[in-house]
Amino acid sequence: MNAGFDLAEARALLARTPGALRAWLGGLPDAWTRAVEAPGTWSAYDIVGHLVDGERHDWIPRARIILEHGTARPFELFDRERHRSRPDETLLARLDELAVLRRDNLAALDALAIGPGQLERRGVHPRFGEVTLEQLLATWVAHDLDHLYHVARIMARRYTDATGPWIEYLRVLRPGAS
Repeated sequence: MNAGFDLAEARALLARTPGALRAWLGGLPDAWTRAVEAPGTWSAYDIVGHLVDGERHDWIPRARIILEHGTARPFELFDRERHRSRPDETLLARLDELAVLRRDNLAALDALAIGPGQLERRGVHPRFGEVTLEQLLATWVAHDLDHLYHVARIMARRYTDATGPWIEYLRVLRPGAS
């Protein structure tokens, strides 16, 4: 079922992501949090850094651009690899920062007092062209969920061979399974 966008429901999920990641990843050995699927791919540590960058440079800044400038001012290109420029941060520092930034961004979202008519306001994405505020906010939620799944997949794949025949039942270990 494909539900329509609901800002209150979206906000409820967004508020939980930092705590879910802290509960899941905080205190785990690096063997779990720094594991990658292949050379050059992201680890759970990288994903948390990427989420921090999104809080700083993506969701609320772009929402403000849409509300204040519409299509007259395009979004800046988002650097999806910027988190790699801070390799010395600890995972706990990244989790702490994500929690603070998300709390602040949800307060900023509340302060915008977005009404239904504003959700159709448009901005310009550097790759996709015109997008609506609703699409941006829905993508923020789906982006969180995508990366939670991404973390699960990376971590599960450490045990691909160890699961033996049970791999048949483990979609997270089978590429393309849904």
